[in-house]
Amino acid sequence: MRNSDFVLKKPLFTGLQGNNHIQGIVVDEKKGFVYYSFTTKLIKCDFEGNLIGSLCGLYGHLGCITFNESNGRIYGSIEYKHDIIGRDVIANEGKCAPDFEDGFYIGIFDVDKITEPDMTVDNSDVLTAVYLSEVLEDYKGFGFDSEGQKCDHKYGCSGIDGVTFAPLPGIFNDKKYLYVAYGVYGDVNRRDNDHQILLCYDSDAIDSSAKPFDQGVMHRIGPEKYDYKFFVYTGNTRYGVQNLCYDKPTDSIFMAVYSGKKNEFDNYDTFAVDLTAPAVETDLIGLGEKGLSLKLKGSDKAESKQIYGWYSRYGECGLATRNDGSFYIAENVYIDNNCAAYICVYDFDFENGFKKRKGFDWK
Repeated sequence: MRNSDFVLKKPLFTGLQGNNHIQGIVVDEKKGFVYYSFTTKLIKCDFEGNLIGSLCGLYGHLGCITFNESNGRIYGSIEYKHDIIGRDVIANEGKCAPDFEDGFYIGIFDVDKITEPDMTVDNSDVLTAVYLSEVLEDYKGFGFDSEGQKCDHKYGCSGIDGVTFAPLPGIFNDKKYLYVAYGVYGDVNRRDNDHQILLCYDSDAIDSSAKPFDQGVMHRIGPEKYDYKFFVYTGNTRYGVQNLCYDKPTDSIFMAVYSGKKNEFDNYDTFAVDLTAPAVETDLIGLGEKGLSLKLKGSDKAESKQIYGWYSRYGECGLATRNDGSFYIAENVYIDNNCAAYICVYDFDFENGFKKRKGFDWK
């Protein structure tokens, strides 16, 4: 029996949200709230789609969001940077942003305090943040293209996006760590960008580092170092993991991506990391270094393949497990030049991947 009081019976419409598309979702079936990340704002609705409140005013990119059951708060990746993504965020909002330095944060949202529409980051105590120094180091670092020429961004790191709480690989206990996935530039002319990279932090260290967040003078306070840095060989993607989601029944971390363009790969857009298997230190393909590698799960029909995955039209815009073999998935749509989404239920199995449940066709 599911431990929930609220269950979605039909597609849930997010409403029109302007220029920025949906980035992630959290569904609280116990309290009856659904949360949407729309790039520069976090929106709180009930299960009928009624707006409860929203937090607006971010100058950075709010990506994937995840729910921490231990404290009832939502955690999300926030990027402040000056590449094309960062510039577009500001341009779409039409704001005069403060003069900020590049920086990457985990935002922690006290969502019980989101009680009305259009609350702002700078005038509320909803948001605290944790700075991740390792991400900036790799973002500012350098790698090599397929010709061996030096190029910007170590591992192709474009920042961060996917986040989820999950156990350590191969460790069977209830302790959860925060996994944070790199964004990865999809340049097809380099060979050092074919792994997904997951930083792993003790959740207590993250919480103890959280400080109030002033976008005018952004702090640089966070853990001195990650606990683990994991590599998952998936082949090329465009901007890396968009959504991470830990699914307890399968002991897997699902990764939803924008599929890559390199012809030598199958270019799946959904992968599942096997947390029943411990991380193994290996020579990392295309990187010229050793690292802790994680194994992918897949169909039993494809045992000979090195890279398992599935093709799924949606998932990169929002993926949340129901821990019963089904998932909430956000389907991104554009209506009258506005971004919106429908939240639908999909069933999953390792042979066939995701299949939309009957009754959730909104078209």
